[in-house]
Amino acid sequence: MTVRGNDWSSLADARPAEPPTVSVVVPHYRAQAQLDLVLAGLALQTHPASRLQVVVADDGSPEPPVVPAGVVVVRQEDRGFRAAAARNLGARAADGEVLLFVDGDTVPEQTYVEELSALPALLPDALVTGRRRHADLTGGTPDRLRAWFVGGPAPEELTEPAWLRESGSLLDADDRSYRFVISAVMGTTRALFEEVGGFDETFGGYGGEDWELAHRLFTAGAVLAHRERAVAWHDGPDWGLRGDDPVAARREKNAETRSLARLLPDPAARGVGGWWRYPAVVARMAPGADDDATVLGVRSLLAAGVDLQVWGVDPDLLDGDPRVHAGEPSASVLARARSQVILDGPVRWAPGGLAELLDRVRPGGPGRLTGRVGDVGVTVAATRALRRSARWGLPLGTFFDEAETVVPAEPLGPHPDLAHHLPRL
Repeated sequence: MTVRGNDWSSLADARPAEPPTVSVVVPHYRAQAQLDLVLAGLALQTHPASRLQVVVADDGSPEPPVVPAGVVVVRQEDRGFRAAAARNLGARAADGEVLLFVDGDTVPEQTYVEELSALPALLPDALVTGRRRHADLTGGTPDRLRAWFVGGPAPEELTEPAWLRESGSLLDADDRSYRFVISAVMGTTRALFEEVGGFDETFGGYGGEDWELAHRLFTAGAVLAHRERAVAWHDGPDWGLRGDDPVAARREKNAETRSLARLLPDPAARGVGGWWRYPAVVARMAPGADDDATVLGVRSLLAAGVDLQVWGVDPDLLDGDPRVHAGEPSASVLARARSQVILDGPVRWAPGGLAELLDRVRPGGPGRLTGRVGDVGVTVAATRALRRSARWGLPLGTFFDEAETVVPAEPLGPHPDLAHHLPRL
C-alpha cells in the first residue's frame, strides 16, 4: 500500500489481515538483570509467538548473555561502545518481514510488538517510533514485571522527557523530525532497513546513530509515524535528566553534534560556512557551450547561500574547488542529500532564487518543480520524492504534488563578461 506525502492517517487504526513475521533486535552489554526483564516483556507479547523472533545482539560482553530457549544470540568483539554495529549484527540475523528494535534496558509492554509492527506491515515505507516511558526498575524481576503488567504494584514512574512528548503523531513530519525517532523503540520493514544499509557503524559512543539513520530513511522516502500505544519502559531517567556533571554532559552532547554534522546535512548541526563531504543539495549541471558560461553558472550555484555541491563539471575550471566534481555523485552522497537540482546547462541565478525553490520542495510542498530559462531545462526536487517514486516504480505524482514554476534565473549567452557578472553574484 502507498500513501501521499507523509499522510498515513487512513491507517492509524488499521491492522493487517494476518500478523506479520517480526524480528525484535535487542542490543546488550553486560547487563543480564535488565536483559532478563526485556526478554520477559517480549515473552508476554500479544503478537503470536509463532510469528515473533527475538535476537539479542551482544556488544562484546565478557560472558555471553543467558537467554531462554528460542532466543537467537549473536556476538561481536569488544571494541568499545558500538551500538550501531551491534544492531546491524542483530538485523542480519533477523528473518522477519518487520524489524523492531528495543534497547537492552527498555522493557516493552505486552502490546508493543503488535502496535509497532502494524503500520510497517501495511505500509512498507513506514518508519515508526514508539513511546518510551521511564521508571525505576531497580531490583525488578521477571515475576514482578508479570505482576505489574496484569495490574499489580507498579514501579516508580520517572519524568518523561518533554522533547519526546512533543513529537505528536508525526503526520506533519518535516526534515527535522528525525529528532523524534529513537532506536530504543523503533521499527520499519527489514527490506527498507537493508535498502538504506542500516545504521552507520562509524558512530562510537552514546547517541546520534538513530537520528542519522532516521534522517537517511526519511530522505529515502520513508513515512514517519509515532505510535504512542507502542510503549516500552526505560530503566532509569532520560539522559538529559540524570543530573550528570554539566560540563561533562555538554562535552558528550557536543561530541554527538559533531558526529552528526559530518553525516547529516542539517543547518542546526552544521551552522553556516565550511565544507562537508555530504552536502544538503546535489546539483547536476551540464557544461555550457564554452568555459566562461560554465564557470559563471557554477559560481552562481555556489553563491546561492545553501549547502550545495556541483557534479558534471571539470573541477579544474574552478581551480580544483572541492565543491565541484566531474561525473556523478556517489550513492552515499545521494543517500543524504535532501534536495537535487538538475540543469541542462548553466544559468545565472537571481539572489535568493535557488534558495526559494529549494524551500518550496521541503516536506509539505511539491516533490518536484520544473521550469525553463531560455533553452535550459531546470528541475528542483526533493530526494525523498525521487527515491519513493523509484522504489515503487510509479510516477512521482502518485506520492507528491508536482508543479511547473518560473525559475528566478537568466540565461547565459556565449562568453559572458565574467568581470561584470562575478562581483554581482
